[in-house]
Amino acid sequence: MHLSPIEIKVNIEDDVAAALEVLGASSSAMTTRRIWFAEDQEGVAQGRVPLLDAGVIVRFRIGDGDDLTVKLRPCVREQLVGRFSAPFDAEPFEYKIEEDWSGKNRVLSASLVHDHPPGALSGVAEPGADPATMIDAVQDQFLHACVPVVRLGRLVALGPIHSTKFDDVQLDDLDVDLEAWSVAGLDFLEGSIRVKPKDEDDLEKLTARAERRQRKLEDAMRDRGVTLSEHPESKTRRVLTTLAGAGQS
Repeated sequence: MHLSPIEIKVNIEDDVAAALEVLGASSSAMTTRRIWFAEDQEGVAQGRVPLLDAGVIVRFRIGDGDDLTVKLRPCVREQLVGRFSAPFDAEPFEYKIEEDWSGKNRVLSASLVHDHPPGALSGVAEPGADPATMIDAVQDQFLHACVPVVRLGRLVALGPIHSTKFDDVQLDDLDVDLEAWSVAGLDFLEGSIRVKPKDEDDLEKLTARAERRQRKLEDAMRDRGVTLSEHPESKTRRVLTTLAGAGQS
């Protein structure tokens, strides 16, 4: 059985600036980017997010290096067929299959990232632009193979979300990535760690190790006085439904 890495996340909503300070983020490398998501134009006009509801996320990150990600979340392994049944790294593409854990929620995700030169994707939100034209043939093949019921029509960009990321913040014996999002009056901070399978792991061993790391991450946050969000919806869903509801385009 193929074991996938596990990304473990915690979310903070109360006073993000204060949380970053007590977590010691300022001593780590910082990256700032603008993030846009693409959604079905007709759906957004009605305040809906049809792609997200179908488990499809189309994300543009613009900064020192741009990238376009097409992600399926949640998905099941049976969906991931052909060349997309296993991870691969083939410049400028990286295809990842991993588990996403947040609190008690555990889902499988598959993402195909296409790296672009800085500025290459900056036209995503220009008036009249259709983000669908920026999705390349390999990403299109990924969608057709793994979610054939989804047909991309004309898309619209939702954003920008202002992202500030701090890599490898040391919390006890954990290296934690912290990413703050700010958009439309919403402010989130996400802390994440990854647990990679070891050669000797089976599913039971990997799961037990990930559960221990999850408890450590949550305890490290709480020990520093940080309150963890218990909101059941992901920050991506909350942001996209807010932007779609605001009639952004």
